[in-house]
Amino acid sequence: MRPSHLFLAVLVAAVWGVNFTVIEIGLDHFPPLLFSALRFLAAALPAVFLVGRPKAAWKWIVAVGLVLGVAKFGLVFVGMDAGMPAGLSSLVLQVQAVFTAVIAAVMLGERPTGLKVLGMAVALAGIGVAAVDEGASGPLGAFAMVIGAAAAWGLSNVLTRKASPPDALNFMVWVSTVPVLPLLALSLLTEGPSRDLAALRGLDWQGAGTIVFVAWVSTVFGFGAWGWLLHRHPASTVAPFSLLVPVFGMSSAALFLGESVTPLRWCAAALLVGGVALTTFAPVRRGRTRVLPDGVPADPAGVGRPPARAEESVR
Repeated sequence: MRPSHLFLAVLVAAVWGVNFTVIEIGLDHFPPLLFSALRFLAAALPAVFLVGRPKAAWKWIVAVGLVLGVAKFGLVFVGMDAGMPAGLSSLVLQVQAVFTAVIAAVMLGERPTGLKVLGMAVALAGIGVAAVDEGASGPLGAFAMVIGAAAAWGLSNVLTRKASPPDALNFMVWVSTVPVLPLLALSLLTEGPSRDLAALRGLDWQGAGTIVFVAWVSTVFGFGAWGWLLHRHPASTVAPFSLLVPVFGMSSAALFLGESVTPLRWCAAALLVGGVALTTFAPVRRGRTRVLPDGVPADPAGVGRPPARAEESVR
């Protein structure tokens, strides 16, 4: 990998890690579901007019949009608003790799090897340590929401693989159009129109900046750059950089939000990142159904999982 490509890969991981801190700041300006809806609205417009017509079946666009956009992001934003720390959220969400492997075994007939099962066990041990740490200082309900978000993320990864979109950026831009109305409806029902209107009327530069960052910097730039790298390098070369996301997430949260990183949390980070690495890169035994390989884990900021190049996607 060229030095410029190496820098870009690290930059994307940094953007996705810092994104959790930006979300935390944005939640001071918007109710969580409204904030999530505005994020997808800004990501979809005007990009939807620039990427052309959808290149994947609408059933997959709608399915991924609901699972990834409404379920995953709704749970992340609500969980963080309920007290889940930004740095810990960036770490815990990485357990999506375990959920992806389990769901892929059920839906795609992928039989995990012993090494992959070991990786799942190590990652789950890390989640257990993180839960103990969070239970001593924060609400476990918010922690459980982020775990639920990771499960939804894992399902969206498998749905994206089944969709096999030929243009990953086109796919994700159209996916971003799906969650806007459901999230707005949920926000009106649960957060209330008066709270939503107050947030919109009180919009300032900082609030607008958080929307721009999570929509354009994290989603459009991050996803586009990640897909660009995957078109020029094997997935096994690009994927390890995603493991830097919780490092940047926890560091930025400590630096800008004053979040403490306890020894127990560092232990959880080591177990979870190590387990995710084993789960992600361990080989998979194939059943009779021919499916795409594991490739790279989903974008840790939550924008989906770009497929590898076509010539790298068939074994």
